[in-house]
Amino acid sequence: MKKKNQFSVTFRVFICIAAAGLTLYAYVEKQNELTELRLAIPMLSKEVKIIQEENTRLNYEIEQFESPVLLMERMRQPEFSHLKFPYLNEEIFLPRGKD
Repeated sequence: MKKKNQFSVTFRVFICIAAAGLTLYAYVEKQNELTELRLAIPMLSKEVKIIQEENTRLNYEIEQFESPVLLMERMRQPEFSHLKFPYLNEEIFLPRGKD
C-alpha cells in the first residue's frame, strides 16, 4: 500500500513539473515572437518613411507637370499647337463616385 501511494505522489509531482515546464516553454516562445516583432518595427518604419518621401516627391512632380504656367508654355510650343480649349457642348461630364 505504501509503495502504491508513493508511486501516486511521484507521478503527480512529475505531472505538475511537466505542466509547469510546458507552460514556461509556451511563455518563452511567446516572448520570442514578441521580441522578433519589436525588432522588425524599426525596419518597417524606415520602409514607411521611404515610401512617404517617394509619394511626396511624386506628388510634387505631378503638381509641377500640371501647373498652369507649364501648360501655357506647352500650348505655345509647335508640337502642342493643335490643341484647343473645348466648347461646353463638347465636354463630357462623368458622375462622381461615392466618396
